[in-house]
Amino acid sequence: MKKIFTLFCLQFFFFAQAQDYNSSNIHSHNDYESKLPFYEAYSNEAGVIEADVFLVNNELYVAHTSKEIKTYNTLKNLYLEPLATKLKTLEGKAYPSNKSLILMIDIKSDADLTLKAIAQQLKTFPELISNKNIKVVISGNRPLSSQWKDFPNFIYFDGRLNEEYTPDQLARVEMISEDLKEITVWNGKGVLTQADTEKIQAVIKKVHDQNKKVRFWATQDNVNTYMTLMNLKVDFIGTDKVAELTQFINNIKTTFYQNTEFHQTYIPKNAFKSKRPKNIILLIGDGMGLTQIYAGYTANKGQSNLFNIQNQGLSITKSSDSYITDSAAGATAMATGHKTNNRFISVDEKGKPLELITQQLAKKNFKTAIISAGNITDATPAAFYAHQPERSYSEPIANDFLANLSDILIGGGQNEFKSRKDGKDLSKTLLEKGYTFTDNFSTLDTIKNNRFIVLEDKAVVSIKNGRGDFLTKSFVKTTSTFAKTKNPFFIMAEGAQIDYGGHQNNVEYVVREMLDFDKLVGQAMEFVDKNPETLLIVTADHETGGLSLIDGSTEKGYVHGSFSTNDHTAVPVPVFAYGPGSSKFTGVYQNTAIYDKIMTLISEK
Repeated sequence: MKKIFTLFCLQFFFFAQAQDYNSSNIHSHNDYESKLPFYEAYSNEAGVIEADVFLVNNELYVAHTSKEIKTYNTLKNLYLEPLATKLKTLEGKAYPSNKSLILMIDIKSDADLTLKAIAQQLKTFPELISNKNIKVVISGNRPLSSQWKDFPNFIYFDGRLNEEYTPDQLARVEMISEDLKEITVWNGKGVLTQADTEKIQAVIKKVHDQNKKVRFWATQDNVNTYMTLMNLKVDFIGTDKVAELTQFINNIKTTFYQNTEFHQTYIPKNAFKSKRPKNIILLIGDGMGLTQIYAGYTANKGQSNLFNIQNQGLSITKSSDSYITDSAAGATAMATGHKTNNRFISVDEKGKPLELITQQLAKKNFKTAIISAGNITDATPAAFYAHQPERSYSEPIANDFLANLSDILIGGGQNEFKSRKDGKDLSKTLLEKGYTFTDNFSTLDTIKNNRFIVLEDKAVVSIKNGRGDFLTKSFVKTTSTFAKTKNPFFIMAEGAQIDYGGHQNNVEYVVREMLDFDKLVGQAMEFVDKNPETLLIVTADHETGGLSLIDGSTEKGYVHGSFSTNDHTAVPVPVFAYGPGSSKFTGVYQNTAIYDKIMTLISEK
């Protein structure tokens, strides 16, 4: 039990520890082998910059082996002179941020002779050796610790675990280093064994108990290794990929999320004897791929309403003109049953309007509603009421609603209807057509009319910024309004901002929006059980961000992710279906088939 608890604690405290890491914890290993020795590590403000040094003919050369020595690669040319220039430019600061810098010199030739040459050369750079923000640390072949007193006080040393030091000697030790391979055969993949974890923890504790920092060499250069070493509180992380590790550390705050608000999921109760639905609810999680869903599941401690839906399929999202769809073409496919070009809103490849599912269902006496937790003129909701050859035509898109006239429209985007560049006030026209129009979402529950439009930008900010239960309130109001009639209905509700979080490569944004959308899914499932002639379909227009999960805990509800892009990807997206006819949505199919399956089920006798 103790072993399990230890491993668990390592994971749970990762985020708090990781936030304390910055580029000062980066050790630029074999820095001289980079494309830009010194300058690449320096531009990323690495805490330690390491150079291997050979003394040959009274000159200090930087190289990995003696056979690789080049006459122009001297310690002076590659490191001391550039560093001295930076100090002069920054008026004594090691870095613009005022962080400190360790220049580690790893001696590969005779310890005593080489260190004497190093000390002599350093004395020609008084601005360097007198600077409190710079330390020169000797590693590799070091003189015996008993001889350290014979060298200038501006020289510090890289200590070793198996060496004993007097208090005076320990004062000259800047850090203590060890070969990780001497402790474990772990290759940087997967997790450490419990036994190896305890051995490494013991080493780190021994070093920290001496008030010294710890470094391991011979570590793998990958994300899993970085995370493991940070979990263990290793002070310096060695890397040959300084820029990549810097980016990883800098991005931790946006790629890690610890959830604190958990919701209970809904357990389906109906077997659905009927095969033909009367009502259709289509929920679209914009940018929601399987990884986003699983991130939400993890953050909600292993619970997801979506994962409680038995019938599942996969939708292939490519557009007519691209392997990777955008929201306009993706939503058009579901709204019309036709593929089209990216950026096109429910028009075909030549710009000809396509008949919408809302238009066709209105002919069958369906009530229709369009809801979005974003701007209602954005691509996904727009595809269910507008026809435009360009998704950015917000005002023409809004104007198209006058010819569609769904019964309910809820989202952001009041300016596109009221404060338009063309001077039109569409709200007046809609009032004349019998709608209630408001730009105040808080008045939603006071609306008595069966046809209404509620548009307020302030109501559709992110969950993090206070949107609250916008989607679930909108859904309840819509279904309760439609319940007053005997007509069948079609509702499209969009969780718009899962996509926004993906574009920003922000895991917290993605997960919190995903959890909010999952609450809507649970509410819709409960509605279906109470109204068993209703079919619920949940899917996405595309995946955004190329999100992968590199760590997490369903026990504590935290997620650590990594993004491969800040744009959409081509991976198929899940489809979940619950209610009569839901079995039709299993398998793998084009996104246009979602429209086809809905229309076929409605038309069946």
